[in-house]
Amino acid sequence: MLTDYYAQSDQAIAQDLGRRLRALRLRKNRTQKELADSAVLGIGTVKALETGKGKLETVIAVLRELGALEALDSFIPEPAVSPLELARRQGRPRRRASGKHGRVPGGEGEDGAPW
Repeated sequence: MLTDYYAQSDQAIAQDLGRRLRALRLRKNRTQKELADSAVLGIGTVKALETGKGKLETVIAVLRELGALEALDSFIPEPAVSPLELARRQGRPRRRASGKHGRVPGGEGEDGAPW
């Protein structure tokens, strides 16, 4: 079942992420203390992370210790660049936004192709 993240507050999403990290830790049969020690974190940091508070570096350290770094690929997938967009940029990677205000639905470029 897919979650409608846009209907949730940022805090609710962070709490859900913390709940998922806790569930992953429990599936791996690790205590908060064991995880904190192996990730070189304080137990309070692990507890905070599991309640939806924490830094990205902490999430990465915890995922590494739980053997789940591959989850980052589905967390924020690498954006694909269309061959036409790549040719137009002559192989140069995009370095900044166009400066046009407004959100581009679906992460599409000006020509409607995904980045």
